[in-house]
Amino acid sequence: MVKMLLLVLSICFGLTSCMDFDESTLITDDNGKVHHTKHYLRDRRGKNYFPKEIKATGTKEFIFDPKASVWAAYDANGVLVMTGSGSGGKDFCEDVGKPCRTVTGSFHVYNKRGLECKSGEYPVETEGGAKMPYCMYFYRGFTIHAAYEVPEYNSSHGCIRVLPSAAKWLNEQFITIGTHVTVLSYQDEDGDVDWVNVKAPQQAATGQ
Repeated sequence: MVKMLLLVLSICFGLTSCMDFDESTLITDDNGKVHHTKHYLRDRRGKNYFPKEIKATGTKEFIFDPKASVWAAYDANGVLVMTGSGSGGKDFCEDVGKPCRTVTGSFHVYNKRGLECKSGEYPVETEGGAKMPYCMYFYRGFTIHAAYEVPEYNSSHGCIRVLPSAAKWLNEQFITIGTHVTVLSYQDEDGDVDWVNVKAPQQAATGQ
């Protein structure tokens, strides 16, 4: 019995170590520094925030809430598949001298690129070039992409930043051209009516 327990613990430790050092958890910033980030399967942010099921729309759904800095992925049947940390656009960006919140509303992914994706706008000094690995465009220049910093507040120029391993999973295994994207309202806005209507009837009724 003891040998069996030790074997199980050894396997679990091995899997955990593999997860921690999965290459998708590594990301290189614009200065060439490599950052080791949390694996998306270890990311607890958002786990208890979203309903387990929403009204099925027949298409996959990616939902981001800038009020809580979290995202959720639902399959075409409205079943919650994954959640994770996200960081949207700041109220004001000093380098461009204007607000840079993430656009809110309902959109669809129309283009996506892989690991080598880069911004066409930032940094402003060079008119682009900032790394945006696994970018997924859903409205004009707004994308969902990997970042080494995904704080519990909005910190970007407008894009939705997610953990590198999450961006890879979303890009390669979940999001396709046409996937529906919903960006909920900011704290001082009141634009989540459509999201409330999308919730599964029993959850909308109980407010879960």
